[in-house]
Amino acid sequence: MNYYLVAPAKTFHQTDNVLTYSSAEKLAIGQIVEIPLGKQSCIGIVTQKTEQPEFETKNIIRTIYEQPLPKHLTKALFWLANYYRCPLSSVVQAILPRGITKKRRNLTQSDTKTPSEPVANPLNEAQLRAIAEIESNSANTILLHGITGSGKTNIYIELAKRTLAKGQSIIILVPEIALTSQIVRNFQAHFQDIVILHSAQTESIRHQIWEKSLKSTEPQVVIGPRSALFAPVQNLGLIIIDEAHEPAYQQDQNPKYSALRLASIMSKTILGTATPLISDYYICEQHKAIVELNQLAIKNEKTAKISLIDLKERGNFSRSRFISRQLIESIQNSLQNHTQSLIFHNRRGSAPLTVCDQCGWQSLCDNCFLPLVLHADEFKMHCHTCGRSFPVPTSCPECHNASIHHKGFGTKAIEDEMHRLFPHAKIARFDADTDADQRLDKIYDQVHNGNYDIIIGTQMIAKGFDFPKLTTLGIIQADSQLSLPDFSSEERSYQLITQVIGRAKRGHQNSEIFIQSFQPEHQVIQYAIQNNYADFYHYLLEKRQKSKLPPYTFLLKLSMTYKTEAIVVKNIRALYKKIVRYAKAEQITQLAITPPMPAFHERTNSGYTWQIIVKAKSRTNLLKIFDIIDKSPYIHFALDPITLL
Repeated sequence: MNYYLVAPAKTFHQTDNVLTYSSAEKLAIGQIVEIPLGKQSCIGIVTQKTEQPEFETKNIIRTIYEQPLPKHLTKALFWLANYYRCPLSSVVQAILPRGITKKRRNLTQSDTKTPSEPVANPLNEAQLRAIAEIESNSANTILLHGITGSGKTNIYIELAKRTLAKGQSIIILVPEIALTSQIVRNFQAHFQDIVILHSAQTESIRHQIWEKSLKSTEPQVVIGPRSALFAPVQNLGLIIIDEAHEPAYQQDQNPKYSALRLASIMSKTILGTATPLISDYYICEQHKAIVELNQLAIKNEKTAKISLIDLKERGNFSRSRFISRQLIESIQNSLQNHTQSLIFHNRRGSAPLTVCDQCGWQSLCDNCFLPLVLHADEFKMHCHTCGRSFPVPTSCPECHNASIHHKGFGTKAIEDEMHRLFPHAKIARFDADTDADQRLDKIYDQVHNGNYDIIIGTQMIAKGFDFPKLTTLGIIQADSQLSLPDFSSEERSYQLITQVIGRAKRGHQNSEIFIQSFQPEHQVIQYAIQNNYADFYHYLLEKRQKSKLPPYTFLLKLSMTYKTEAIVVKNIRALYKKIVRYAKAEQITQLAITPPMPAFHERTNSGYTWQIIVKAKSRTNLLKIFDIIDKSPYIHFALDPITLL
């Protein structure tokens, strides 16, 4: 009889560790098995062979697959659980597809495409130099810092070819499913048998693609968002993370993790982006692992003129209350020349604030206590936090006055304004409210070919899409995120502005760019307009050092939620005292603990939320603090959070 430690996919005890089982068959590490657990059975992963224990053991019911998980996934299993202190069972659930024991019909949807003919992939000198630097650098994680239009995708394709030639597999991550179709299109012109994995696929299709990948003995190319990192490819040689600055690579539910950090322990990793995260750039700079790519892939003499419009100067808004006269004139020129205009605003809906002009009452969600957003096309009020809908008030419920006003504007209001100003233009809006069959990834070919005159959207249109017919670009309110009380707000603002500007600076057309802002003199906006990452990096790095924030410290965010404010204040103060006493008793130095304070979204239908932020120079010390905290349903935590809101 053989004995093995198995990590179940279900939580069986508060300690949530591995269990010992017996098997007449010899099993490999990483084998996926079905095991008895209490009165039921569940799936598990064999993690280690062990000696016969002193207690009686249950037998493993059966093995699910003959092929064990590849070594990089069994390594990720324990690393994730330990590094982020998340339950081992939640990691097993993340690694394995749902419904793994179900019998499936044959795969009806092909996940592979064969290129019709070989496609040339000419690389310029700058791209060849970047590839040489990447291959000669011994660092495990390399930052490819390439300006918009520098041809990072061509570099990815060449690296994929060289990786496959070595008999190794490659995983390419994109931040959103919407971007998958575009990068897949590029790769399908060069490779056969591309594996595409994402959460929009049905459980059955996703399971069968995963199973096919596990059983394949050939090197593979896998493309998908964050979860594609768990594709069970054999002999993984390289991971490429495109648009590596995007927050979509951070998982906020168990298992909580950063795909960037996880990738770096699984295989050699390339972080590709025009606007690197400050912490990533700092770390890679320390390890001399930055490859710069500052030249456009295709040299040309096309120009991009940038104009900064002060939103406080109302004379600029004689024809529209939120679209400047200069931007309107440029859109008119684009329409006459049969080219495209793109309007960016990072707020959806028609109006984000509904108030009574008499008594000041605000229309708030009764679940989240946050302002409801008017959606004029549906004539409903929506909460963008919990998703609930409410009727539009016709009078104030407090003073019963009919003086209800909807203030501010979102992408739907911009769309209505564009229809008013340009009644004959063909307009497309892309945001979270867009119907599934009209999303940008579904009709990208039509947009790319110029079938739409005006494109309106939120941040989803800023993520790597190429609009070759674009000649006018407008950012309606560039400083909308700058006022958020969070250490990441300036960094996120710079990234968004730079990425949006990049849509019009790819060298296809002469273009005009209009940046509207209430704070046109703000350093972040100035750095973004100048595409001056170096000065922005040093500006923000200095602020982070003074404030003891990443990359100079590690963060632990502790939140506590109770039904009443008095109880949450009492309990979080007790937790604060416990942490302070422990740190003092254990002589943990270089630690900063903020006093308890209300969370950004303090009150919801669940109750009141307060939080504590712990900053530590050493992550080991941070984990010591984490380990003494009682794990209860009232306490929520985030290790290495990318935001404190």
